[in-house]
Amino acid sequence: MMDQSAPRKTAVSPGRPRAFDEKAVLDAALQVFWRQGYEATSIDDLTAAMGLSRSSFYGAFGSKQAVLEAALSGYSKTALARLKDIVQGNSEDPLAAALDALADPNGGTKGCLLVNCITELAPHHPEIAALGRRHLAGIEQILAEAINPEDPGAARTRARAFSALALGTVTLRKSGVAAEQITETLKEAQTVLR
Repeated sequence: MMDQSAPRKTAVSPGRPRAFDEKAVLDAALQVFWRQGYEATSIDDLTAAMGLSRSSFYGAFGSKQAVLEAALSGYSKTALARLKDIVQGNSEDPLAAALDALADPNGGTKGCLLVNCITELAPHHPEIAALGRRHLAGIEQILAEAINPEDPGAARTRARAFSALALGTVTLRKSGVAAEQITETLKEAQTVLR
């Protein structure tokens, strides 16, 4: 028998289900941030690209920074998985394949979204700095495994040097240096670092 003095529990509804695909709207936001940068992107820019009303935007994400963090987290996860697949799928020279993928000599002047955000925001946004460090550590781990699959820990410093090389070439690409020059730079630097 139920105790009549105990407070009655009422069913709590889970709320209205979201009427949008979160991954799709975050991908749309990511493209806006990538094209314009964080500071130059307005809430109106985001809601237009994401196809959300302001109330849906704030109800789902809370703030512009929260959208950026969610979009960057997804970007990082996808990019690291792709890089790992490239390394594991190239038995001839997995390190060279990884460096080429990171540098992306034919990728145009957009640069790497995470590098762009680290440069723009890390000094003033500790959350973005931490996300950037985790992403860079993930790249280093993948490169270390490509350099020395039996003992990646022993290759960590070299992996960091290769990572710095590849990400440095992204700066060259962003400034408009020709793809052929970036490819030659990567090859030359690899001979020195190997």
